[in-house]
Amino acid sequence: MGVDNTSCNFISLCGEIARMETYVEPKQIKDNPNYDAQKQACLLRFNKAAIDKPIADLIEKFNKPPQCFTLQSCYGHFVHSGQKDPHNLHPLPTNAPIGKVEYRIAYIAFCIEKSSKGRDLLSALKNVTSVDPQNVQFCSADWFWQRQINSYALQVEPERFKHQDTAILEFSEALKVEKIRNEFYRRLYELVATYF
Repeated sequence: MGVDNTSCNFISLCGEIARMETYVEPKQIKDNPNYDAQKQACLLRFNKAAIDKPIADLIEKFNKPPQCFTLQSCYGHFVHSGQKDPHNLHPLPTNAPIGKVEYRIAYIAFCIEKSSKGRDLLSALKNVTSVDPQNVQFCSADWFWQRQINSYALQVEPERFKHQDTAILEFSEALKVEKIRNEFYRRLYELVATYF
């Protein structure tokens, strides 16, 4: 069993909508004799068009090597008085402060194979938190782990909100988080270009 390889919708294979329960300390990787079959089943459902456009190529690249596949992702969206679309991809305006901003978490959830290459990838993913350790976390999420063993996530969320999939931020902090999110994805593109 796995989760839909889609973007920003938090839908399980059974079709129920679930609020994402983010962040628990990363769990120990375990033996999973069904890994190959689970990866193939997930890749059969993979729909690149359903992924947020700025990260669609990145998600596709993470699904190619044998030691991992992606479960869900979200580019990270900013909703505010001037932008009501919860899936908008536009940058925050820099010329006019807009008050409070609802930030919808940027993340990628992965399933990792228990192998030497899988462990190497886990280590490389953990290092991505160096972008900004106060705002980037490597974690497990119970909601994913219950559906897919050896699932991990990288997320961009201010530390005080790391257990939530949305946060209300002041405009100045939203600008900072947006900058961190952009660097986070730049680093992940760099990782797949050099690692795989």
